Amino acid sequence: MKFGISSYCLSPAMDQGASIDEVIDFAAGLGCEHIEFVPFYTPFVLEKENRLNESYIDHVRKKCADAGLEISTYSVNADLINADPEIRKRETARVKLHVDAAQRLGLKIMRHDLASFRRPFSENTPENFEKELPLMIEAVQTIYAYAKEQGITTTLENHGFFCNGADRLIRTINASGCPDLKMTLDVGNFLCVDEDPLAAVKKCLPYAAIIHFKDFYVRQKNRLPGQTEMFNCNNGSWFETIAGRMLRGSILGQGDIDIPAIVAAIKTSGFDGYLSLEFEGMEECRQGTAISYAMTKALFARETTN
Repeated sequence: MKFGISSYCLSPAMDQGASIDEVIDFAAGLGCEHIEFVPFYTPFVLEKENRLNESYIDHVRKKCADAGLEISTYSVNADLINADPEIRKRETARVKLHVDAAQRLGLKIMRHDLASFRRPFSENTPENFEKELPLMIEAVQTIYAYAKEQGITTTLENHGFFCNGADRLIRTINASGCPDLKMTLDVGNFLCVDEDPLAAVKKCLPYAAIIHFKDFYVRQKNRLPGQTEMFNCNNGSWFETIAGRMLRGSILGQGDIDIPAIVAAIKTSGFDGYLSLEFEGMEECRQGTAISYAMTKALFARETTN
């Protein structure tokens, strides 16, 4: 297993002007074996100009190599099942451009979403999921085939609220007919749709190519009057689940997810891919990431007990 962090962990610092070089140096200083990138504050693609930022991509690839960091994956939000066919067409072209960026970065794995943008919870029903499934399969197959031509395997993540939940992700992967389509398995995001993280992780581990590692505080809404932000998990904001509970990112191991039990399940499964920390708590992002990464390494290093 290879341990690392997502650049997403340092989004607040990048929002305040931290450079990509500083992020890479920070990850290397933690002892990370790999780094994952998300295109927040990392302009690999110049979307308004509809082209790759080739000099930036080449710089990042060389900087990571010089720092001894493997680039593990690249994760892109998308709205590939929008009701408007023109939006779907534009989104497909945009995601393909990000595939081109991933290929230039030298990646073999890339995550893309299907419906990471918000829609009313009232639309998030089993009936609507079944109705949307053909569009999801079409989108998956299109991006998968395009990425395959460039030597990249795509993954889907339990991300957001609609394309989330163990059964929905497994159903989509199996229905796609794409032989090596895998999952970016986020151990915390199942809480967004009120699933038990441990049970869902165990169900999804056979499909995992990479694991996102995070923790959440979980509270009842009536304990947090006035805290009803949706969807805004940045910098430790509370946000609401489908069932009306409230979540907030925490330092790993300090929240309400049974992280030691999830570690035991991962170790028992024999998973031997990338594990990527995603810190999104209220604490200063470098400090929160460093504490969370140290906890991650310590939990995996110690003897597993029943």
